[in-house]
Amino acid sequence: MALAFDTATAAVDLVWIDGGTFIMGSNEHYPEETPAHPVAVDGFWIERTPVTNRQFMAFVKATGHVTLAEKVPDRADYPGARPDMLRAGSLVFTMPKTINGPDISQWWTFKFGATWRRPLGGLSDLRGKLDHPVVHVAFSDARAYAEWAGLDLPTEAEWEFAARAGMDAEYAWGDDFMPDGKAMANTWQGVFPTTSTKPKNGERTTPVGMFPANGFGLHDMIGNVWEWTQDYWSTQHPAPARHSCCIPSNPRGGEPEASLDPRQPTIRIARRVLKGGSHLCAPNYCRRYRPAARHAEPEDTSTSHVGFRCVKRIQ
Repeated sequence: MALAFDTATAAVDLVWIDGGTFIMGSNEHYPEETPAHPVAVDGFWIERTPVTNRQFMAFVKATGHVTLAEKVPDRADYPGARPDMLRAGSLVFTMPKTINGPDISQWWTFKFGATWRRPLGGLSDLRGKLDHPVVHVAFSDARAYAEWAGLDLPTEAEWEFAARAGMDAEYAWGDDFMPDGKAMANTWQGVFPTTSTKPKNGERTTPVGMFPANGFGLHDMIGNVWEWTQDYWSTQHPAPARHSCCIPSNPRGGEPEASLDPRQPTIRIARRVLKGGSHLCAPNYCRRYRPAARHAEPEDTSTSHVGFRCVKRIQ
């Protein structure tokens, strides 16, 4: 069942997800996904695709919203920061020719002027990308859009339940990453981060809906862009309930676990859970193109591979 409506020309296509109980997390991969545990969620509506540049543009035109990446950081919020770095901008992936060790600064650059309007910084723009997922949005930007649209950001449990589509499988489509050699999501092809076997300039986002939907009719739950959830980050899931009567129902990520910001060791920034992986996830580097996978992101951070989608609850 689908529900479509228009918010000042920002068409929203919602799919109804019946509630149920599922096994959340995984004991087979990264430690932050453990332990696998049963969780129950009520029914809810969720967007068929991530929010696009076209939709976000309608929101900005209607509200005048200015994203965090477009604002000059307040010195008071970043004590000790280098003055030359207190400029508006965002993190952009650039494919290096070679790398020396695991230092991510070899492929991630904070580019002044990079925003949702100019995803690569400089003179880049949205021509040909209106139906790509919006990127360079911090948590506050995603939440502001959701509130304007009369929606909300999903909890981690809601997101994972929707991505699994009723299956207890490795991926959102089954247990084979590329069945019959077919790519089922926009993930990295080649050796990350130096070699892409995709067509030239094809190693970034793609229009939403290009890859097959999962069993619930949802596109891009895996790959393309990581997606914000409203849950605060935790290093592991809670222990499974000992009795069926105590299975968590509609859990929401508890208290903020403020973490040291690697950019400024004296600053603590709350982190939220990202889900779904992105076009930069690769078998040789980041196997987080699975429903159970999760990643921590500081609330004030925006990048060229993080977006979001919204939900609507009936309560």
